[in-house]
Amino acid sequence: MRSATLVSTEQLARRLGDPDWILFDCRFTLTRPEAGRQAYTAAHIPGARYAHLDADLSAPVLPASGRHPLPDPAILGEKLGRWGVRQDVQVVVYDDSFGSMAVRLWWLLRWLGHENVGLLDGGLHKWQREKRLLTADAPTIVPARFEARPNADRCADAAEVAAAICRGEAVLDARPEERFIGFVEPLDKVAGHIPGAMNRPFEDNLDLDGTLLGADALRAAYLEALGATPPQRSIHMCGSGVSACHNLLAMEIAGLSGARLYPGSWSEWITDPSRPTIKED
Repeated sequence: MRSATLVSTEQLARRLGDPDWILFDCRFTLTRPEAGRQAYTAAHIPGARYAHLDADLSAPVLPASGRHPLPDPAILGEKLGRWGVRQDVQVVVYDDSFGSMAVRLWWLLRWLGHENVGLLDGGLHKWQREKRLLTADAPTIVPARFEARPNADRCADAAEVAAAICRGEAVLDARPEERFIGFVEPLDKVAGHIPGAMNRPFEDNLDLDGTLLGADALRAAYLEALGATPPQRSIHMCGSGVSACHNLLAMEIAGLSGARLYPGSWSEWITDPSRPTIKED
């Protein structure tokens, strides 16, 4: 089956109830961790399972980790099996925040070797604007066996980020500009960014209606941002390795494959005071 990286509301509507398509609701609010689960319980797209950013898609926070460490592959793989994810299914992920949370599961599945995963373009907001079906009913799930095969080549650590910057290679930070420059910092103890990193807010991937820009527009934007850096040498980060996945998805749509994620991102970088930071005036 051909993998779909981006799935339209029309495509998904035609596939509701198809056992070869599995849907995940990934709504999450960083300042209210249970708000997404509560919203899911009230109403969600039929058939959707709920994946919680903290409880399901991250490991426990450690003193030297970021806010959302990568989950243990075996634990996440077991959950995916309980959710019914087989190797041959098309997974679709969505949220109500322009994909900024759902892309975490998109990236995790690809990290674990499941390429057949796509983001619902326009997310729940577009689905609701089109007055499509919602339900409060729990999905019917047939458990499966999911074999997790993590690919370390999709990740970069702090030392690799530092080395990349020393070489002049592109490290793109997906946080909003006001957080990148350090004007505000609502989540982390230190404001600012890594010297040499470039700001590429994930919102820049979106059209005015909240859907993703076309492949040509994304390709032009990222080729400009990357400069002389080959796509596979670029590294993406954000506050905690979540919204950065949006930029990775955008590059995939643009045909610029192979970029890496710094999972710990800014919130991990600042746990070591010897790592340089900069805050702009």
